[in-house]
Amino acid sequence: MAKEVSNKEENYSLWYNNLVIKADLAENSAVRGCMVIKPYGYAIWEKMQAQLDRMFKETGHQNAYFPLFIPKSFLSREAEHVEGFAKECAVVTHHRLMTNPDGPGVVVDPDAKLEEELVVRPTSETIIWNTYKNWIKSYRDLPILVNQWANVVRWEMRTRLFLRTAEFLWQEGHTAHSTKEEAIEETMKMVNVYAEFARKYMSMPVIIGHKTESERFAGALDTLCIEAMMQDGKALQAGTSHFLGQNFAKAFDVQFANKEGGLDYVWATSWGVSTRLMGALVMAHSDNNGLVLPPKLAPIQVVMVPIFKTEEDYKQILDRMADMKSRLVAAGVTVKIDDRDNLRSGFKFAEWELKGVPVRIAMGPRDLQNGTVEIARRDTLTKESVGQEGLENRIAALLDEIQENIYNKALKFREENTFKVDDYKTFKEKIEEGGFLMCHWDGTSETEEKIKEETKATIRCIPIDAEEEEGFCIYSGKPSKRRVIFARAY
Repeated sequence: MAKEVSNKEENYSLWYNNLVIKADLAENSAVRGCMVIKPYGYAIWEKMQAQLDRMFKETGHQNAYFPLFIPKSFLSREAEHVEGFAKECAVVTHHRLMTNPDGPGVVVDPDAKLEEELVVRPTSETIIWNTYKNWIKSYRDLPILVNQWANVVRWEMRTRLFLRTAEFLWQEGHTAHSTKEEAIEETMKMVNVYAEFARKYMSMPVIIGHKTESERFAGALDTLCIEAMMQDGKALQAGTSHFLGQNFAKAFDVQFANKEGGLDYVWATSWGVSTRLMGALVMAHSDNNGLVLPPKLAPIQVVMVPIFKTEEDYKQILDRMADMKSRLVAAGVTVKIDDRDNLRSGFKFAEWELKGVPVRIAMGPRDLQNGTVEIARRDTLTKESVGQEGLENRIAALLDEIQENIYNKALKFREENTFKVDDYKTFKEKIEEGGFLMCHWDGTSETEEKIKEETKATIRCIPIDAEEEEGFCIYSGKPSKRRVIFARAY
C-alpha cells in the first residue's frame, strides 16, 4: 500500500508534518532542530532557487559568498540588530577537541580558546558591511548589488520542518546605494520580485505590505513583506525586503566621496527568502491525498504509468511511451516513465499523487490499440481519455491550465476568508476561526502588543495598496486612517 496521509481537517499540524515526511521532502536529523532535505524536496528547492536566481540577475544582481563565522564584536556595533538576534545566536568559543584524559570520548581543549568568539551566521549584514568598507570609496563604486545563497543558524527552541529550523537555507541580498531614494526603490523592487515569484511560480497569492515598527527586521527603518494565507487560515510571511537607511554604513564607517566632493554614508538594503517557501508550498495547496505541486516547480511534471498483463504488452507500451516522452521533452516538459515491474499500477498512482506530480498518463493494451491514453490531473483528480496524436501540445497547455487553476483556488480561499471587522468583540470571535481580519488600528505599539497578548494575533502588514479610510481602532477607539491585516501566523 502507498503511504497514507493524515486528515488536514482533523489536525492540520499533524497533516503537515506527516505529509512532509511521507512525500519524501525532508526529515528530522540527529541534530536537534535541524532537518535533512531529501532529494525530492531538494529538487523542488533547486527549481525555486534557479528561478529566483534568474530573476535576481535580470534585475542586475550578482552572486557572492561571505564567511559563515562573524566576530562577536561585529554584532554589537548595531544596537537594534544585536538585540534582535542575540537570543538566537550560536557561538563558537574553541577551535579544537582533545582526547578525554578522564575516560573515553573527546572534550574541548581548554588551551584552544578563541581570542574572539565567533557567531555562526544568523544573517550577514555585519560581516558584509565590514567588507563593503574596503570596496566603497567613491560614488563610482556604487551601487553594489550583491546576493548570496547560503545557510544560516538561528537557535530556535520550537522547530517544525521547513517552517522554523535551527539551520536553514536561504538567499540574502545586500545592496549599497549613493542615495536614499535609490535604496528605497531597490527595497520595493525586490519585494515585487518576491511577489511575482510567489504568484507566477508558486501559484500562491500574496499581499505586499509594510511591517509595523515592532515587527520590522532588527536594524531596519522599513520592512516590506509578502504575506500568504495557508489552508488553516493562518498567515505565513514568505519573504521580506528591508530599507536599512545608513545604520549599517555608520556602524562600520562606510563612507564614499559623492559627486560634490564631500563625504556621505552609504544607503543600504537587504532582502531574503528561505526554505520556509517549501513549507508555504505544501500548506497552501496540498490535500489529504498528498502534495499538489504547481507545474512550474514540480521536479516531475508528467509521470507515465504502463498498465500491462503480459511481457509483450509491457515492452510495446514502454516503446510507445518512450516516443511520447521524447516529444514531450522537446516541448519543454519534465517526464518520468515509471517502468518498475514489481509494483501494481494502483500503488504507483497513489505514490505519484502523494508526491504531487501535476499530470499522470496511463496506457494499457487497449490504449495501445486505439491510439489513446488516460490523462489524470492532480489538482482536480479528474481523468479523461485522449488521443496520442498531438499529445505534447495538449499537455503543455494543460500544465499552464493547472498552474493557473491552483492559483485561482488559493486566491478564492483567501478572499472567502478575509473579513472587515470593526469591533473588538467580533475580532476575538473571528480570530478563532482563522483568516485575515482587515481592521482599523491606532498606530501604537501598545495597542498592537495588547491585541497580541489577548488573542495571539499580530499585524501581518499594512498593505501598500490600502486606501485611506476614516475609522476607529478596534481596540482603543482612537481615529485611524486605514485598515491593516491581523492574523495568527506561523
